[in-house]
Amino acid sequence: MTGVTDFERWERAPFTYSEVGATRPGHRMPGDAHVVRAERVVGRGPEDFAAVRAFILGFGMQRGAGMRVRASTPSAREGTVLVASAPFLGPLRIPCRVVYVLDGPRRAGFAYGTLPGHPESGEELFSVELRPDGAVVAVVAAFSRPGRWYTRVGAPAGRLLQAAVTRRYLAAAANAATAPG
Repeated sequence: MTGVTDFERWERAPFTYSEVGATRPGHRMPGDAHVVRAERVVGRGPEDFAAVRAFILGFGMQRGAGMRVRASTPSAREGTVLVASAPFLGPLRIPCRVVYVLDGPRRAGFAYGTLPGHPESGEELFSVELRPDGAVVAVVAAFSRPGRWYTRVGAPAGRLLQAAVTRRYLAAAANAATAPG
């Protein structure tokens, strides 16, 4: 289990990459990294936007993709530490810290960056946009490089896993928009 002392340690830990904030809309992601950008229409109108916004900021995409998430705050805010794990990844603990939060009337979400012990090195953005035509679009954007010897050796399999998990993130957001209540 992750204790308070673990969260405190990761609050002070350096990110494992130098391009902190590069997933921010309008910024350029590193050319030497594996870049992912995927989006999916998940609903329509302000009510669906509000539902998906709350879902994303409460780490719902991660949980909906099958991950267990322990976080130092109940919803994303700059500096929040998350430690994720997933049955499909074995005993691996995946530490990250929120780099920035987006919370505007037409775009909301957050990005987290990798910390020491994470198998990859990079950043991932989870967001939702309310487009001018009323479409509510979930977006995942990321860049990564292998952070450990086994992710270097297994890079092709890692990319397939990343693509599958990205699809699960987007499907979870779609379920949040259509869920009653």
